[in-house]
Amino acid sequence: MHLLSCAVMRLTKPTMMVSHPVTCDQRDLPGNTLNDITAKDLATDKETPYFGLGELLTLPQNFGNIFLGETFSSYISVHNDSNQVCKEILVKADLQTSSQRLSLSSAHSEAVSELQPECSIDDIIHHEVKELGTHILVCAVSYTTQSGEKLYFRKFFKFQVLKPLDVKTKFYNSEDYVSDEVFLEAQIQNITPGPIYVESITLDPSVYYTAVELNSCGGKNSNEPVFGSVNYINPLDSRQYLYCLTPKTEMYSENKVIKGVTTIGKLDIVWRTNLGEVGRLQTSQLQRVAPGYGDIRLSVQAIPDAVEIEKPFSVTCRITNCCEREMDLLLVLQNTSKVGLLWCGISGKQLGKLPPGSSLDLPLTIIPISPGLQTISGVRLTDSFLKRTYELDEIAQIFVYNPEIE
Repeated sequence: MHLLSCAVMRLTKPTMMVSHPVTCDQRDLPGNTLNDITAKDLATDKETPYFGLGELLTLPQNFGNIFLGETFSSYISVHNDSNQVCKEILVKADLQTSSQRLSLSSAHSEAVSELQPECSIDDIIHHEVKELGTHILVCAVSYTTQSGEKLYFRKFFKFQVLKPLDVKTKFYNSEDYVSDEVFLEAQIQNITPGPIYVESITLDPSVYYTAVELNSCGGKNSNEPVFGSVNYINPLDSRQYLYCLTPKTEMYSENKVIKGVTTIGKLDIVWRTNLGEVGRLQTSQLQRVAPGYGDIRLSVQAIPDAVEIEKPFSVTCRITNCCEREMDLLLVLQNTSKVGLLWCGISGKQLGKLPPGSSLDLPLTIIPISPGLQTISGVRLTDSFLKRTYELDEIAQIFVYNPEIE
């Protein structure tokens, strides 16, 4: 039997006291009996007796749920239950996870010289939870009795850390080879049992990129959030957030570096529960699959949205040398009877030498011969050095209309 006892209480925000009003009409058999009982209930608000939430607060009756990213706060009390004076009392609190053991005691905690009967030693510990799974709070107490006997005991408090949010990401690579922008779509789902208020969701980019949030109604320069000033996410609801990442200017000096970059950055999410408790979650480094463009890439720089049938229109294409050697290119335009577009111009044109990482803008002319949504295909580029031909099809789509048909 130990002379000291150790008690642990988790410190959390109180909750609104809930009432369960039961009422009936005065002409029913109970009369005003049920209404009188509801009026005398401490949890009932006098002005809104049938609302369900009263004006009183209640402390949690159990340990409750702890979610990843929240701050675990606990009150530890060591009480002297005996009629003897205990000496050299030392209280240590450790948090055991599946991967590590953390000391939560104060860095300057020292042994208390003596503890009188019916007195206590109190301490408050705080820890930001950063791991999922089972956590064990270990409270160890050592002391010396009046007779000089050294005693020691421990108490264990187990709790589970749950996942509060489900984060899913998608990457979209820009078709513009020069800018090489990357668009990140982050889907945030609330998997807690209650609503949360999203305070901020920011992207901390890697050293290769600068990030711009695209979550405002007025575009990049607007501060009005797309979800409104009060952004609550109810349980199992989701929100989508969009970010644009642009490679830094100094990264363009090494074209190979940009093409091989897979590390994008981290998402930093800060939220609050219904009574203001703060939670923060930071993802690991987000990775994407680096786009592979092969030796050569063709992208459309200028094209009309819609064109009239049998009237020529121009398309500006950009040819980029993505390999590490120089190319000597020959342009061939192929027409087939199955498509509704015909190339108009010189086929077999010599484009000249294109150094590694360089681009060439090429204006081309097309004649539409069939209405509807048509696909531009049939570009062939031949490298005279290696005698290798690159077939480039399905470059873009364009709508062809007939003004005589309404």
